[in-house]
Amino acid sequence: MDKVVATALEAVADVPDGASLAVGGFGLSGVPNALIQALHERGVSGLSVVSNNCGAMESGLAVLLAAGRIARVTGSYIGGNKEFARQYLAGEIEVEMIPQGTLAERLRAGGAGIPAFYTPAGVGTQVAEGGLPWRYDGQGGVALASPPKEVREFDGTEYVLERGIRTDFALVRAAKGDRHGNLVFNKSSRNFNPLAAMAGDVTIAEVEELVEPGEIEPDAVHLPGIFVQRVVALTREQAADKKIERRTVSAPEARGTVSA
Repeated sequence: MDKVVATALEAVADVPDGASLAVGGFGLSGVPNALIQALHERGVSGLSVVSNNCGAMESGLAVLLAAGRIARVTGSYIGGNKEFARQYLAGEIEVEMIPQGTLAERLRAGGAGIPAFYTPAGVGTQVAEGGLPWRYDGQGGVALASPPKEVREFDGTEYVLERGIRTDFALVRAAKGDRHGNLVFNKSSRNFNPLAAMAGDVTIAEVEELVEPGEIEPDAVHLPGIFVQRVVALTREQAADKKIERRTVSAPEARGTVSA
């Protein structure tokens, strides 16, 4: 039952080239940076990644992306990642863009053993009708486009069929975890982490605080250990290394002024 692995490198030692990965995180929040860095150090390539976005500020999945280790991304947000946009438009990477709520449910469904489900999100658009560019040819043309999906009517409303997602591995980050793999996430860093963890055949969790079994109250567990196969305890420095994507501060009020 003790699922603790000594190092991140040991935890990802069996991730092969071409593996599919579900990766938690949203922007810079809740990103399993230590596990991603370990994959980079191992030189794993040709990866198919399922994640909301593909890293930011040269951290997270952006490390693997910049090194040319990612072949395909299933996600919902390119955002301000200029390298991601460049590779996509240059035809160097395949990208399947999905509505964010649909991506979340596809991961949850895969983890729950549900092969597919119907949703109204995307009906009447290329999400359902097909034709979204999955890969460009590098000259402005589309080399590979998304196929059309089944659309069915229920009670007078049309719904599109979406497939559940399963991956070979999942990488997640939690605020606290015990040796049995039970995890607790801190506020917004929960984001896609529980869903990604559910979708992986082998789920690896890096935790900021490792505790003994029984120290987490059952009602406080966000993700049961049944979904987690390996746990890596972060060092104090790794746990504290949290970047801010956009820092916004208010200008100080001028002395002697009175606000109404």
